Amino acid sequence: MTVRENLALSRLREFRPLDRLTDEQLVVLVSRAERRVHRPGQKIVERGARDGMDFFLLKGAVELVAADGRQTTVSADTDKAITAIARLQPRMFDVTAIQPCEFLVIEQAVLNKLLQAAPLEHSDGGSASDGDADEEHRLLMEFYAELRSNQVSLPSLPDVAWKVRRLADREDSSADDIARALTADPAMSAKLVRSCNSALYRGFSEVRNVRDGVVRLGVRTTRQLVTVFALREVFRSRQPELQKAMDRLWQEARSVGALAYVLAESATRLEPEEALLAGLLHNIGAIPVLVHAEHHPALVASPAALERALAELQSDIGAAILDHWHFPAAFVEAARHGDDWFYECPEERPQLVDLVIVSRLHARISEGRNDGLPEFEQVPAYRRLGALELTASRSLKLLEAARERLDELQRLLAGQ
Repeated sequence: MTVRENLALSRLREFRPLDRLTDEQLVVLVSRAERRVHRPGQKIVERGARDGMDFFLLKGAVELVAADGRQTTVSADTDKAITAIARLQPRMFDVTAIQPCEFLVIEQAVLNKLLQAAPLEHSDGGSASDGDADEEHRLLMEFYAELRSNQVSLPSLPDVAWKVRRLADREDSSADDIARALTADPAMSAKLVRSCNSALYRGFSEVRNVRDGVVRLGVRTTRQLVTVFALREVFRSRQPELQKAMDRLWQEARSVGALAYVLAESATRLEPEEALLAGLLHNIGAIPVLVHAEHHPALVASPAALERALAELQSDIGAAILDHWHFPAAFVEAARHGDDWFYECPEERPQLVDLVIVSRLHARISEGRNDGLPEFEQVPAYRRLGALELTASRSLKLLEAARERLDELQRLLAGQ
């Protein structure tokens, strides 16, 4: 049925990317959309379908089931529901109502046209002419529409990391099972053994084989480190200019990941390896943006437009990648909000997203890039870690005291 135009615009602005549209565009959108109601047990989306529609969950809750049987529940008015449900196409999930549900359903082509015509959100203070700003915005919206229409491929997690993560999640998996999966990749096996004999994980005796390494590290740490080592392959390109940008991204990811490890180890109860991995993943959404930008010479020729595209798109795409890789919600949250200095996690205890935000702040300061940075006390994530007595002066002293550990982490990551 046709959507009534009295659907509150403020309610629509709670969804991404509807919050980019003007009031007039939102009125047009609701006139072209449908409101669909589903009973518990009804299937809403079928895995593998290409229906060209976006489903925004207004009320109720749904269950998403992936090809491997993994299940996720999404409820209205939660962070998981701020974007269209299972929005990538072909659909990667079967979506079924588990409560009475109401959806706003809109054709992707209609929404993309509205987004391309949306006004420029921010001005850079007149540093560019109005014509340049309009062209930059046109390029950005065109690029954004292509990303939303799934004309851009998300990177794949390397096979060995995928297999190890799957095995580690099974209760009946043993160190031998994981060692066998790793042995199929000699390069990864060598990296794991080398890390076991590094200053970070060194024991009383030297590790000489993969199985002993898995035993020493434990299944959880092995899973995280294998993913860390595999990530370097994701930040690669055959094109020299693109590889330079990838190298810069990887260097930034290394810095944030190493800082997150040290902060987790020293000031929280979070697992350091998880913090390291969250830091390495915080900017992974930039990879598809850079790869696809090669097909847009005008975008590449405009550094300001490309930077703006990265700033606007990398968080949502990063979250989509980690959803695609079946990472836990805490990692997805860190990718989606890790570049927002003022994001405040609703959880009571510190989370990975807090460590990523604070680590990014420290990384920027250590690089001398202080322009536009907020004060420590203005950052909610910093205040949340401050409850564990992590003050501005103590955190800087802590990182300086952990310099040797930071350097060892950087050497471990630089060798990938």
